[in-house]
Formats: sequence, structure tokens, C-alpha cells
Amino acid sequence: MDPTPAEDERLRRWRMVLGEDGAEGTARALTGRDAAMDGALTALYEAGKKPGGRGGTERSAGLGASAPSVARWLGDIRTYFPAPVVQVMQRDAIDRLGLSALLLEPEMLEAVEPDVHLVGTLLSLGKAMPETTRETARAVVRKVVEDLERRLATRTRATLTGALDRSARAARPRHRDIDWDRTIRANLKNYVSLPGREGREGGSIREGAGTVIPERLVGYGRTDRSVKKDVILCVDQSGSMAASVVHAAVFGAVLASMRTLATRLVVFDTAVVDLTDQLDDPVDVLFGTQLGGGTDINRALAYCQSKITRPADTVVVLISDLHEGGIRDEMVRRAAAMKASGVQFVTLLALSDEGTPSYDREHAAALAALGAPAFACTPDLFPEVMAAAIGKRPLPIPDTGR
Repeated sequence: MDPTPAEDERLRRWRMVLGEDGAEGTARALTGRDAAMDGALTALYEAGKKPGGRGGTERSAGLGASAPSVARWLGDIRTYFPAPVVQVMQRDAIDRLGLSALLLEPEMLEAVEPDVHLVGTLLSLGKAMPETTRETARAVVRKVVEDLERRLATRTRATLTGALDRSARAARPRHRDIDWDRTIRANLKNYVSLPGREGREGGSIREGAGTVIPERLVGYGRTDRSVKKDVILCVDQSGSMAASVVHAAVFGAVLASMRTLATRLVVFDTAVVDLTDQLDDPVDVLFGTQLGGGTDINRALAYCQSKITRPADTVVVLISDLHEGGIRDEMVRRAAAMKASGVQFVTLLALSDEGTPSYDREHAAALAALGAPAFACTPDLFPEVMAAAIGKRPLPIPDTGR
């Protein structure tokens, strides 16, 4: 008896999930597009195995080590799967099959689906990348950066502009600068009735005449375009922070485009590099980084501290998993000194969509004790975090359920 269409589809799906090993159990043969999709999946997820007799396996080639075969495979998966799935498969291929070296070849880069993780891999190749590949790599990186800017820039500017305007309202405004609507609402609790003001109006008694005593005046934010806040992004460029480095470069460029912010971007491993003068092009920033190596947070914070001229109007954002290779106690003391001087100090364990990474819990606890809790932040949450820091409000720390 032939299976119904619903049963046939169920068997087809199981066959795709189980791979070649499921062919006998499902009794379902794949043809056409399904067979091609199965071949692409098998090349990656069953690479290195083939039947080797009863109950055993034997190593085989998988995708192979040549750029043409991998490039064909990349073309196949882009044909058969949606972009998010393609990105996952590319990442798995690089991790499982060690294909990083092949990314040094232009034809390979032209075949890939660009994403943040691919950019991180390209940046980690660094100086090993030949000149013949560098321009193609820049094109790949630029596509990812432009996609991120389209997604993040408008909301970031709008959110931070509002926060800057609120922080600029004068505490003791001149008469012409008073925002009467907000002043009245802020002082409604100070409403008092005025004695002897009751009277008759239209034959009825009018009661409750009174006034609001404005103990606190609220002024309009200044409309000038002068710098209101200084922002320092201090970014760990060790290998585990690749996605965070990409997002930090994009946000750095967005913040630098706002005239009311003075933005500085500092990246570090065991050395410290100031990339502020390249913030007009985040692609240049990214190619100015060097992913990998050790970590000296204390040295990076010392450099940032030396650049602070207005502590009460400065936000320092440390983006690091806190695995310190420098002087741990000095790093904590330096963060405490900045906090004590009036700096808003924010610690992000990651700036990515990947969740909380492995991090140094002892260092995170020490910073939390200073009032600078460390947490992972998604790119979508970052504008709210910065707005809270600028306004000196509690940070919107995500609930991780722990």
C-alpha cells in the first residue's frame, strides 16, 4: 500500500534528518533537489565517515581540501537553503573541517554568505591574508558592516539624542528657558489651596482655588550642537571577542557621527591601539584590529583613564570577557578610581547575539561590587544601555534567569 502524501512527506523529512544512515529505516529514496540538499548536508555533517564493514566506520574526504570543491559546495547550499541556515552551515564547515585557510583565496570569498562570524574569521587571519585576497575580503566585510548600520544606526541615534536632550535640561533655568508644562507636572505634589479665594460663579460656590508652588524648575534642553558627553569604547580584541569587535566598530562609527558625543574607540590585547581617527569608516577600524593574543585590561584602562578630561560627563564602556592577563588588583582599583571621579563605567561581557560567553566570574563580581555590574548585551539592547548610562539611570540589565 502506497503511503499517503502526508506520510510520504513525514518520511521525506525523517530521511533528510537521519542522512544516509536513515535510508534503509525510512525506505524513502531522495531524488532531484532533495538528493542535492542531502548531498550538501552529508558532505558537511557526515564528513570523514563511510561504512567500513559491520558496525564500523572508515575515514573519508568530506568536502575535500581544494578550493574549487568547497566553492561548489558553498554555491550549492546558497541555492538550497535560506541565508540564516547557510550562515550556520558555513560556520560549522569552518569549525569542523578547518577551512579557514581556504578563505584566503578570492574565489572562496566570492562564494560565501557574509555574516558577523565570517568577518571575525577573516580578521583573525590578519597578516596571513595575501594582497590578492584583501580587496575581496574588504568587500565582504563592508557588506556585513553596511547591513549592521542599516539595522542599528537610526534607532541608536534617536535613542541617544533623546537621552542627551533630557540630560541637558537645566536644573536652574533662566525664566525664558523654563519648560512650564514639565515644571507644573513635576510640582503637582506642591499644590496648595489659597485662603479667601472661594467665591460665587454663576450662582454656585467655586471652591478649591489654589496654586502650584514650583520647588523645582525644569528647563528646556539646549539646542546648541556642542559636545555634551564623552564616550570611550574600550574593546577586548582577543580571539573569543570577534563578534563583539565587529559590533563595537559599527556602534563606534554611529556614535562618532553624532556631534553631541565625543567618541573614542580603543582596542587592546596585550597592547593598546587607539582607532579613533578611523571611526569615519568602520571597515578601516576592523582591519586595524588584530584578533587573538593575550589580554591586558589594566593597561587598556590606564590608557582610557589618561584621556578623560570631564569625568562627570564621560561614559566608559569596557567590552571584555574579563580574562585578565595583566595586574588584576590594579585593574579593579583603576575602575574604582574612574567610578569615584564621576565616570559612568559600563562593563559588557559581550556585544553580540551569541549570549553570555565564558568569562572571569571573580573579576565580574569585583566590578559589580563597585556598582559596575558585568553582563552580556545584544546589539539591539546597546542603545538603551548607552541612554541609561548617559542619563545616569540604572542600566537595563537583561534577566538571564540565573
